[in-house]
Amino acid sequence: MTESYQRPGWFTTNVFNRLVAGLTRLGVSVYGSRVLEVKGRKSGQWRQTPVNLLRVDGADYLVAPRGHTRWVKNLRASGEGRLRLGRRTEPFSAVELSDEEKPQLLRAYLKKWKFEVGVFFDGVGPDAADDELRRIGPDHPVFRLKKP
Repeated sequence: MTESYQRPGWFTTNVFNRLVAGLTRLGVSVYGSRVLEVKGRKSGQWRQTPVNLLRVDGADYLVAPRGHTRWVKNLRASGEGRLRLGRRTEPFSAVELSDEEKPQLLRAYLKKWKFEVGVFFDGVGPDAADDELRRIGPDHPVFRLKKP
């Protein structure tokens, strides 16, 4: 099975992500944004990328709207990372969820960020049936975060 990955365009990479990451590093969360820091699985160097932190029922989650990205592969390999907002850094360990656990979280993610990431979800929105969310689940890794 091929892992789905949707590469960001020039504008996203060079303007949008840099702007959101810069504001987040300054301590301004853009609608839940954080800077994810995770060690590279090959280099061992810390890598950074802006992400949307999803909170559902008191638990924190990371959803990969673009699919099996580098940060997803690095997080799978290390099992831990850090979330940064301004000067505050929170370490965490991560557990990847099964596809059966994803529908509720994908729905919550789409309710909050469909305007930003909806194009990556194959036409599925927050009001979709659970079967539709299960269908796209394998293309969108979801991690539950545990704070030490």
